[in-house]
Amino acid sequence: MMEISWIQAIILGLFACLASMPGLGGTSIGNYTLGRPLIGGLVCGIVLGDIPTGILVGCAMQVVYIALVTPGGTVSADVRAVSYIGIPLAMVALKSYGLEADSSEGAALATSFGTMVGTLGTVLFYGTATINLVWQHIGWKAVENRDYKKLYLVDMGLPWISHIACSLIPTMIMCKLGANVVELIKTALPMDGLAMKTLFTVGSLLPCVGIAILLKQIVKSAADFIPFLFGFVLAASMGINLVCSTVVAGMFAIIIYRIKMLSVRKTELAGGPEEEEEEEEI
Repeated sequence: MMEISWIQAIILGLFACLASMPGLGGTSIGNYTLGRPLIGGLVCGIVLGDIPTGILVGCAMQVVYIALVTPGGTVSADVRAVSYIGIPLAMVALKSYGLEADSSEGAALATSFGTMVGTLGTVLFYGTATINLVWQHIGWKAVENRDYKKLYLVDMGLPWISHIACSLIPTMIMCKLGANVVELIKTALPMDGLAMKTLFTVGSLLPCVGIAILLKQIVKSAADFIPFLFGFVLAASMGINLVCSTVVAGMFAIIIYRIKMLSVRKTELAGGPEEEEEEEEI
């Protein structure tokens, strides 16, 4: 069985903090890069000493949350918890059950763990946001008193308290003690039991939810399904993986982009559309 030491748990908790810290190059580097399961799987694999399993588990969870956004601060699942709590525990569970990460059962188990932890992580997300309101109040007071230098502390110092309380400590405890819980689950829920079969079935359907959400955002007409399914058809008919399909898709994207740029350039050389007459001022 894979063991998670306190040092490894602390490192995972630190990455959970960095995944949402605005001072870490903004959300583009923090939340939307380091916090994604695809990147989190690599980090967890390095920390726990099993990079292939970490990446495979991260890929399985990334499909579920591929279209996850946080409009207005509203979150249905916390990807920090998915990446740095769900992935380590899923890796422990795979080792405990003797499953391979690239098998259908392994992917289903991984996505199930990620979904459970992601929902729990929402509480931690709102806890962090609630504590940050205190620092915002201090910041407004500093602005009113024209003490602008204090804003550096409010922006880059005090939020660490929120993230240590609601990210580092919970992640550290769950990763360290969660391994024992996984062992209890294995004892209580054998592989051939109804509960585990149900878990595998539900877990195998979860990636469909992520893909369906993504389709809802990008598909505007029936014709949009063709380029979306093109990569999967290549993978199924020619045996190439999705990375190769992505490279092919990138080539098509470049061709389409250049065609559109040529069309725009021809329009500009032709004089462009007739300018609308300005309305007369009354």
